[in-house]
Amino acid sequence: MKTFRLERGKPWLDIGSRGRAGSGRRMYLSPGDIALIGRTVGRTPEVMVKVTSGRGSTSSRGVAAHFSYIGRGGDLEIETDDGERLVGKEAARQLIQDWDLDMDEDRKRPDLFAINRRKPAKLVHKIIFSMPAGTPPKKVLAAVRDFAGEEFGRKHRYAMVLHTDEPHPHVHVVVKAVSQDGVRLNISRETLGHWRREFARQLRARGVAANATTRSARGQSRAPKLDAIFRAVQRGASSHMATRVRDVVRELKAGSLDQSGAARLQRTRQEVVRGWLAVRDLLAAEGNHQLADQVSRFVSQMPPPRTEKQWLAADLMERVRESRTKEKPLVR
Repeated sequence: MKTFRLERGKPWLDIGSRGRAGSGRRMYLSPGDIALIGRTVGRTPEVMVKVTSGRGSTSSRGVAAHFSYIGRGGDLEIETDDGERLVGKEAARQLIQDWDLDMDEDRKRPDLFAINRRKPAKLVHKIIFSMPAGTPPKKVLAAVRDFAGEEFGRKHRYAMVLHTDEPHPHVHVVVKAVSQDGVRLNISRETLGHWRREFARQLRARGVAANATTRSARGQSRAPKLDAIFRAVQRGASSHMATRVRDVVRELKAGSLDQSGAARLQRTRQEVVRGWLAVRDLLAAEGNHQLADQVSRFVSQMPPPRTEKQWLAADLMERVRESRTKEKPLVR
């Protein structure tokens, strides 16, 4: 009988899809696979790694402003890749000089007479590593420090700052886009997935419960920040968002909410569920009935997949219901 193992380093959706091994073939689960399954169905806190907007990344002045922002105008300590701790208003200028960003900017400035001018290349990448509230901030910083040393050390210059002014501790990391050898760092979806898994691994090494799986594997579709959307609409700050909300209201009144994208989400969910059930059956066959039961409960508790319009529609209808309840007179 041919045996297939869950592939290491692959997104969880791929692992789940491989649960359908087919006739005459069987998968087996390593201790690492079982640990991942246990963390996921046990809803271990998920790490967050986010690359922020490119604004301020293409000029030395913009990068200096970002360093000033994450360093809170010189009040917070900026830790560099060579172990320096920089504090004060001159820290940003010192980093710009040390990294030769002003020279890089001059070299990449387009010719004034060039016909095909390209968008200015990034001088740095701005990344945030975050964990939920209650995670020890010093452990988050230590995890990011070792992560950055492994990923960027001796290649790309980088600096980091720990922020604890919000409930969730997070670390801002600024990475020079071009390495010491002239190689540009390109960040893909696969890169982000790898970074999340490595960040989670570093946290677990410090005794912090952390996981890194895809939203679809957890049965989650990306929910828009509904409160922020409606506040922006009320302020008139986002005509784009206002248009999207009006479209949903109009479609709800017409009784025909646009379902484009829903079929794709449903197909993805079906694949994920099939994969999870195959993993459950494999766990049961190996005698791990307790974890198999946890997988069954996890799958049964998955919320229905929703598109952004469906999220907006559900929230709008809930707001209407709440409003009517508040207006309803008390029954005597």
